[in-house]
Amino acid sequence: MTDAIVAPKPTYARTVIATRRKAEPAAPAELKLTVEDVKALSKKKKDPAWLVKKRLTAWKSYQATPMPTLNDEVWRRTDLRQFKWAQTKLSALNGNGRTKAVPAAFLKPLAGKEQGGQLVINGGRIEVRELSATLKRKGVIFTDFQTAAAKHEKLLKKYLNRAVKISEGKFAALAEALTDGGVFLYIPKNVEVELPLHSIAWVPGASHFTRVLVVLEEGASATYVHELGSPDSKAENLHAGIVELVLGKKSNLKFVELQSLGLNTWHISHERAKIGRDAKLDWVFDAIGSRLTKNFSEIDLDGEGAWCRMSGFYFGEGNQHLDHDTQQNHNAPHTTSDLLFKGALRDQSRSVWQGMIYVAPGAQKTDGYQANRNLVLSKSARADSIPGLEILADDVRCTHGATVGQLEQEHIFYLMSRGVPREEAEKVVVDGFFDPIMQRIPFEGVIARLKKDIEKKMGRSGRG
Repeated sequence: MTDAIVAPKPTYARTVIATRRKAEPAAPAELKLTVEDVKALSKKKKDPAWLVKKRLTAWKSYQATPMPTLNDEVWRRTDLRQFKWAQTKLSALNGNGRTKAVPAAFLKPLAGKEQGGQLVINGGRIEVRELSATLKRKGVIFTDFQTAAAKHEKLLKKYLNRAVKISEGKFAALAEALTDGGVFLYIPKNVEVELPLHSIAWVPGASHFTRVLVVLEEGASATYVHELGSPDSKAENLHAGIVELVLGKKSNLKFVELQSLGLNTWHISHERAKIGRDAKLDWVFDAIGSRLTKNFSEIDLDGEGAWCRMSGFYFGEGNQHLDHDTQQNHNAPHTTSDLLFKGALRDQSRSVWQGMIYVAPGAQKTDGYQANRNLVLSKSARADSIPGLEILADDVRCTHGATVGQLEQEHIFYLMSRGVPREEAEKVVVDGFFDPIMQRIPFEGVIARLKKDIEKKMGRSGRG
């Protein structure tokens, strides 16, 4: 009997596949402020009792809402962790909010030598408050927020938070709790304001929180320009704001917003318009300044026949981060919205635009459009563009588009072949890129100032 031959058992090197969850991004630090700071601010502003109550309710909401992180979809591309939240102080309580004069260029009348009214707020202090006698007689109110709270309580109670709720986000609650300056514009029924109204919120210092409330009653009309700005500073600073637009039936508003905050300012805002039946809103945004911008802009087309055009313009340089979230809500039939945002980016700057057209059930014959166009001027700049549609009606026309591109070399070559230096040729092409937005601003002086800003950015930025 022979022994059986047993084949050696093969051995294999063991392969172990290890999986590990990606580390959760840390949440930004919280502000080191307390409810006592809110009460102290309220006392300093001499708030009426109802406004004190609103501030405290908003503060509770702020505290109950966690800081947004990169895990939150709407904040996935905008990181707040680098800001020194724990070191931020309230300028309104620490006396460091009005050390810089408002630039003279901001104060010029918008059209000719006349305007309907001008309001200048410097760090919460009112420096100019003018309104034509004719408009006063017609019942127009154009004043700062604290005066409105004291003298026009009934109107403020009626319209505050009609558009922007504190539940919309942590920073909407923060801005409401800590408002230290703002504007209230009220135009009664069927009053037409022919000359433009102009307000300037100049916000030097560590932190400021502002709000703008515009109310047009049925059949009213106006053109209104609001500017938000601050000086450049070495220290980081914070601005959070709320803008509410309430348009009654058949009203008509042209609203131009100019943002030229210092390049070390972190700026977060919640803005929303509610548009009634057959009312029209022409809304123009400009974002030149800030270190970081996170802006939520929404329109609610609530009445049949409502119409809105949203036009945005931004230009990033250095390490600026400009993030705009837009939402066009068609809540009624036969409504129209038309959105165009255009931006240029150079150096290491980055833009984010995320837009959505929503059509509610039954909102038939909706006509919605959105487009975002970006011009990337350096290798290190980046533009993220995310359009979206959510349509719950079957008889609508909704379209969208987004582009990210570089300067057309053919255009540059054409200009250079006619003796124009390259740098000048690039400026001309960028100027032409923004021209469709500029044409929607009805003031030559404002357009000239914006073009000058673009020229400065083109001139001082390096090529990344």
